[in-house]
Amino acid sequence: MKKYILDLTLTAVERLHERYVLLKATDTTQPLPEMIPGQFAQLEIKGSKQTFLRRPISIHNLDRKQNQVWFLVQTVGDGTRQLAKMQVGDTLNVILPLGNGFTMPTDASARVLLVGGGVGVAPLLYMGAVMKEKGLEPTFLLGARSAGDLLQLNKFKALGRVFVTTEDGSEGEKGFVTQHSLLQQEKFTQISVCGPKPMMVAVARYAKSVDTPCEVSLENMMACGLGACLCCVEDTEMGNVCVCKEGPVFDIKKLKWQI
Repeated sequence: MKKYILDLTLTAVERLHERYVLLKATDTTQPLPEMIPGQFAQLEIKGSKQTFLRRPISIHNLDRKQNQVWFLVQTVGDGTRQLAKMQVGDTLNVILPLGNGFTMPTDASARVLLVGGGVGVAPLLYMGAVMKEKGLEPTFLLGARSAGDLLQLNKFKALGRVFVTTEDGSEGEKGFVTQHSLLQQEKFTQISVCGPKPMMVAVARYAKSVDTPCEVSLENMMACGLGACLCCVEDTEMGNVCVCKEGPVFDIKKLKWQI
C-alpha cells in the first residue's frame, strides 16, 4: 500500500483522561488515503529538544464524511506530551498508512471478538467501524484498571456489543479480560487483540485452547516505522522480522510466544 507524507491540520484536541488525548486531523487539500484497521502512522514531534524521532500512533478512526483521521495518544514521555499540547489549527506532519492491519471478516455469519486494554483499544474502534459498514456486528471486550480508565465507551457501544472488565471491579466484571464470563458463554470465529503484552499472551492462550483464529497487534518500540532501523525486531516462526513492516498485526501461530 502506498505511503504518504502529509501536513494535516488539527480540527480537535480532546482530553479524554489525564493520560490520554484524542487528536483529530484533516487534509484540507485532498481526501485522505485508504487505511486498514490495525495500521499506524508516524507523527512528527515539534517543540521538543529531547525528541528527535517520530512517534508511532495507531489509526483510531477514519471519518470519511469529515475527511478526518483520529489518533488516540497516551502521554508517557516528552514526545507524546508535546503532541498533547498541540492546538486546533496546528499542523501535524504524518507518514501513513504504515504496516499491515487486521484480517477483515467477509462471512456475514462471522462472530468477531475485539479485545483491547488501555491505549490498545485505539485500532479496535476503526476495526469495529469498518465491520459495521460491511453489515457485521463486532463484540468488544475492553479491560482497564478502573472505570475512569475506560475510554470512549459510547463510541464502541454505537458499533456493537460491549463487555467490560476492571481490575478493581468499579465497572463491568472484576478481573482481567480473560476472566470475563463472556468467554465461557459464547463462541467466536475470530479474535483480534491489542493491548499490553501480558494481556495479549493471555488472550492468545485462550484462543488456542478453544481453537479460534487470533491476531494480535504488537507494540514493540519503533523508530523509523519503515523497517530500516531494526529497532522493533520480533523473533517469529519466519525468523527475525520488523514489526513495523511485517506487522504490527500478526497471527499468533507465527509468534514464538509461550502459549
